[in-house]
Amino acid sequence: CRDLLILTEGFPTYGGLAGYDMEAIAIGLREALDPLYLCYRTRSTAYLADKAVAAGVPIVKPVGGHAVYLDAAALLPDIPRSELPAQALAVALYVEGGVRGVEIGSLMFGDAASMELVRLAMPRRTYTQSHMDYVGEVIDRVAAKARSGEISGYRIVEQPSWLRHFTAKLEPLKPWL
Repeated sequence: CRDLLILTEGFPTYGGLAGYDMEAIAIGLREALDPLYLCYRTRSTAYLADKAVAAGVPIVKPVGGHAVYLDAAALLPDIPRSELPAQALAVALYVEGGVRGVEIGSLMFGDAASMELVRLAMPRRTYTQSHMDYVGEVIDRVAAKARSGEISGYRIVEQPSWLRHFTAKLEPLKPWL
């Protein structure tokens, strides 16, 4: 049993990580410290941020290297916090083009939320320039729908006591157009 454990999960002293997982972490750390890689990564993130701004979508500035944060409250001023504007924007991005973002706002933090944001994360070694162009096009289409009032808020139908943003069930307040 111990030999199988070592083969599948690594030595117990590894904290449950297999050798290939540790190697991937080591490669990631080495790459993440490479100045040329960091320049490429921050430029790619800034490129997507520029696309969002060109589409008329307010973002959080300055832009870093790991994500672009879309300001849902500014883009959707007619959707009150109680109707989860950041979640509405995240859903619209997904429905329009399969773009997955995460709501960081009133669904996640409830009344303690200070902003209504959608984070578009930039995983390491995943996206190409073509991907960034596609996401930019989806943002542009969703922004046009936001300006024409086609995006509505959501209400919570069911929620757990803790970490509701992971498993809450939501319902749109108006049918999709």
